[in-house]
Amino acid sequence: MKIIFLKDVPKKGKKYEVKDISDGYALNFLIPNRLAEAATKDAVKRVEMIQSQDMTVRKVREDLLLKSLQKISESSITISGKANEKGHLFAGVHTVEIVAEVKKSLHLELDPEFIILPKPIKEVGEYKIEIKVQDKSAVLKVVIQKV
Repeated sequence: MKIIFLKDVPKKGKKYEVKDISDGYALNFLIPNRLAEAATKDAVKRVEMIQSQDMTVRKVREDLLLKSLQKISESSITISGKANEKGHLFAGVHTVEIVAEVKKSLHLELDPEFIILPKPIKEVGEYKIEIKVQDKSAVLKVVIQKV
């Protein structure tokens, strides 16, 4: 059965990908869980239109962010978290928290995919986080404080 993935499905397909999948898997799992839909002509056209709109929105966001890279590199943000007496955070700081603080402090829309954070921050202190858009990057200073 030919289907269109509506979400990323590990080891099967990525969002908006058209692929042949076994009928049972498609009808019993993917379609009922709204992970995919049947690839009719109308559905393929609709998905292509949505995909082009997504690409346009992404391009606009990237352009706005490219203009803001200088502001980002000159700025720093502070995130507070609960930590023990040795400075180890009870919950790590992920890209989502950094994005929320950038939006709150710097008034910039930033997607988590632009932040280069190999692993969550688990200690109190100062960190330099790289933000990469296309081929340009900026370094954001992130200060993690104990509450």
